[in-house]
Amino acid sequence: MKAIGYTTAGPIDAPQPLQDFTAPRPEATGHDLLVKIQAISVNPVDYKIRQSRAPEGDSPAILGWDAVGEVVATGELVTSYQPGDTVWYAGAIDRPGTNAEYHLVDERITGRAPSSIPAAEAAALPLTTLTAHEMLFDRLRVTDPVPGAAPAVVIVGGAGGVGSIAIQLLRALTDLTVIATASRPETQEWVKSLGAHHVLDHHQALAPQIAALGIGAPGYVFSTNQTHAYIEQAAEFLAPQGRFGLIDDPEHLDVRPFKLKSISTHWELMYTRSLFGTADITRQRDILNDVAGLIDSGKVRSTATEAMGEINAANLIRAHKLLETNTAKGKIVLEGFGT
Repeated sequence: MKAIGYTTAGPIDAPQPLQDFTAPRPEATGHDLLVKIQAISVNPVDYKIRQSRAPEGDSPAILGWDAVGEVVATGELVTSYQPGDTVWYAGAIDRPGTNAEYHLVDERITGRAPSSIPAAEAAALPLTTLTAHEMLFDRLRVTDPVPGAAPAVVIVGGAGGVGSIAIQLLRALTDLTVIATASRPETQEWVKSLGAHHVLDHHQALAPQIAALGIGAPGYVFSTNQTHAYIEQAAEFLAPQGRFGLIDDPEHLDVRPFKLKSISTHWELMYTRSLFGTADITRQRDILNDVAGLIDSGKVRSTATEAMGEINAANLIRAHKLLETNTAKGKIVLEGFGT
């Protein structure tokens, strides 16, 4: 089968940072589905692993943790799917990725793909959807009010892939006020179009901007990037006993400013359930199925903003380069493997 991978961890401007190659087609056993990949998206985790994790063995390491595809074979323990079903998922970080014609994935972390949108548009969503949903409802518990706080969520970095779906999930599933940050005119318009009630400029101090809204101190913050730069600001504007969540990887994170207000800190990694085979691993299947329903009912839309053509090394290199600028809006998608 066709596949794209890397043989040496390093920067995107290194010789052949990604390469096309031929790999054996895997076989499904146990809980696994063998999926023929139709479309994928590219996420920051792809380039972070390419930069830092050396491949194991002699074969190139295959990246990619977002996909829509057709089930072509099932393992003997599979109960939820059969060949011909179309599924979507974000996979597991400790297994080969979706930058290949065929891919193995545990049925328990897959959902039935939405039927109302094309595969490429759907492929933009699984990883960011799981990340945002788990953060909002499992970690920050936004449906559990913070006593005395304004029923509001501040999303730092609202225009990125995770922020873009988080805004929509909050609007579709809660009555909370959504305050998103974005700094450029085009990204500010983007988050408004997704449903943000208020848009703030994260290049300016956030506390005065929030105070000017006149709604009180928000109960929740969801920080998607540059978290180290917002700890002191969040400590200033969050309500006492508020909840702060992050998904990025700051080199140092000093949360001592949170102590006075007893602000709790929550880290989200959507791979935790698959890495540890948690007792609630099927929650990811449930989330994906629920959000597919929201899409098919018109309550959530795809966050795909740029289609980069077929799934091959040249196009994936372009996608990695754009993501590494940290200026991308929404999600980058690729579709098909050519002839």
